[in-house]
Amino acid sequence: MLRAGLLAETVIATAGGADAVAAACAALGAATVAIEADPRDEDAVIAAAQALGEVTMLVCDAATPFRAAGGGIDGLRAGLDRSWIATRAVANAVFRPAGAGKLVLLGPRPRDGAHAHALGAALENTARTLSVEWARYGVRTAAVLPGDATTDDEVAELVAYLASPAGDYFSGCAFRLGAVGGA
Repeated sequence: MLRAGLLAETVIATAGGADAVAAACAALGAATVAIEADPRDEDAVIAAAQALGEVTMLVCDAATPFRAAGGGIDGLRAGLDRSWIATRAVANAVFRPAGAGKLVLLGPRPRDGAHAHALGAALENTARTLSVEWARYGVRTAAVLPGDATTDDEVAELVAYLASPAGDYFSGCAFRLGAVGGA
């Protein structure tokens, strides 16, 4: 199903990381661009989003800032705040005016630290809520929650699938890869 050229008409913006996702989507023909702004500076992210032009999908990697902050409450805050700032900026600057767009929120693996499950739950709730709130703007949302054994390539493949026309049928979904449970 995922073949060369599948994403040729697709522009994917990434925030917070998602390097494996960008590489996988580019290999399928997508144009990829990283939001180059301090993720803690909302005005800078808004300006960067406005400069993007056409964007088909935004992929917010909440796992990378979560791990960089060492997990815990600081990681939870970093993952949520940075994802929400990028999401809101791109939705208001690009998706709403265009009347379409896809958002994928990438969560951490359970082994990534304390409160990884809480961040995953928050991302799932955000995806579900925004799917209802932003349906009138043609915005589809999803959360991808990898398990401890999930590889970056598996996450990237799922996101590429969601970027494809087949992904148009999913909104408000949480995709749990591998074993996301744990004690």
